[in-house]
Amino acid sequence: MLPPPPAAPILPTSRRSALKLGLLGLGGLAAPLAAQAAGDGFTHGVASGEPGADGVLLWTRYRSGGETRLTWELAETQDFARPAASGEALASPERDHCAKARASGLAPGRWYYYRFVAPNGETSCIGRTRTLPAGPTARFRIAVFSCSNFAFGWFNAYAHAAEAGDFDLAVHLGDYFYEYERGEYPAPKEALGGRELWPAGETVALADYRARLATYRADADLRRLHQLYPMVAMQDDHESANDAWQNGAENHQSAAEGDWAVRKAASQRAWREWMPVSDDEDWARYDIGDLATLYRLETRLVARSEPLDLAKVLAGAKPGEAEAALAAFRDGAWRDSGRELLGARQRDWLAADLARSARSGRPWQVLGQQIVMGSLAMPGVIGEGLSDKTPEWLRRRITAMLAASKAGIPLNMDAWDGYPAERERLYRAALEAGASLLVLAGDSHNAWAFDLDHQGARVGVEMAAHSVTSPGAEHSLPWVAPDALASSAVARNPQLKWCDTARRGYLAVELTPSSATGEWRFLASVRERSTALAGTHRMTVLAGVRKFAAG
Repeated sequence: MLPPPPAAPILPTSRRSALKLGLLGLGGLAAPLAAQAAGDGFTHGVASGEPGADGVLLWTRYRSGGETRLTWELAETQDFARPAASGEALASPERDHCAKARASGLAPGRWYYYRFVAPNGETSCIGRTRTLPAGPTARFRIAVFSCSNFAFGWFNAYAHAAEAGDFDLAVHLGDYFYEYERGEYPAPKEALGGRELWPAGETVALADYRARLATYRADADLRRLHQLYPMVAMQDDHESANDAWQNGAENHQSAAEGDWAVRKAASQRAWREWMPVSDDEDWARYDIGDLATLYRLETRLVARSEPLDLAKVLAGAKPGEAEAALAAFRDGAWRDSGRELLGARQRDWLAADLARSARSGRPWQVLGQQIVMGSLAMPGVIGEGLSDKTPEWLRRRITAMLAASKAGIPLNMDAWDGYPAERERLYRAALEAGASLLVLAGDSHNAWAFDLDHQGARVGVEMAAHSVTSPGAEHSLPWVAPDALASSAVARNPQLKWCDTARRGYLAVELTPSSATGEWRFLASVRERSTALAGTHRMTVLAGVRKFAAG
């Protein structure tokens, strides 16, 4: 067996790369957020996404009194002396003035520069993008993000990844923005000054979602990230409403907020307008040369069954009845084979394509999806600090989770743990395909590393990314020291190999033919604007091994 690669930094930043990034016309990003987005013209910079070996999707926003037909140019040099591709894109009020175009006929594995030009000669800032490689590929680097709540802090994780300069692709696993009204999450005392949300109310209608996306996309560091890297993006729940599923959401009240289907459609329309994503299928694959296949999955809005609720299982149970109620739930509703996350059509597509990717000899099948897949039961240390000062709602939730843990039930019914039959179907498909899964997950706000197995057979590993700004367990469980929580969680959960539940940042992933390495990067703060790191943690899995190397 080959040893793990040495612990050198995954993404060294050179003076040359820093100077190169500085040439892309980023000076305007230092302006206040309101000034960046006000008025007509190019209001929110540029972005690119959904790259292939021969093309990439381009995005901008151009505001005017009506429809504007923009031209776009893409070239290998910033002077655009010899454009590699060009075309037109329509910025229309019908699409909130957002414009998208597909550049095709490009060379694989190559950096390009692009820009948009208005009929009056006004030019957007210059963006940089990259096509996916084809054929032999020695290395590919991905910056992975999740859970970016605007009012909780600065998007320093985006700034750090942009400053590093050496990624090939950005992946956003969802909760790109949050739907809550101003002052709900975060509470007023937790909100960072200068990070005021618009609209002030909760996002429910199409105009609300558009305004909230405009607020987020005016952020200098998010605009910079989009300007420098192509992105593969997916929706989690907060792009519509908290704990969303196919036919509803925890944070949707039909009596006051109308039909869920109407709200969901509005949220999806605004997201597709404002993001560098196509209007095609909700899931897709991206072949990265002969090295990997990256899958963009949908686990939230299309086919998800309603999440189970442990509190409801225990509601009304008399003393001595809780254990029996939980056992009945464990052996009944929780294991129901009819409960779904992917749905039959996506599940069949994924199973077939995992087999195709594995047969091609690619060593990595990377599942980019929203929620934690590894099994996670609540460690007992969490209950040791409950007191009279603990909010009653939190006391009930923790008490229910601790009781469930004793009954062999995991803690988070909104994650894959709440859909064990669907997870088993996926694991069986991966094993039958001979795939080596590298699962990327977000949603939890915390950093996790799992070895995934099914009935004793290794399936792969999971690298779950911590949040950009949204608080983790340090916020909801302040009485538990982070180190004690981490060690207790690892001891309680056989699949869990490491975790960090107290710091914000992003995940850097490096793929090579022989190994996949994740480096969790922890920013020193999100309350002050800075790219200083407080630390990193690295985990490596060797090709074909399907478990993390001992470190």
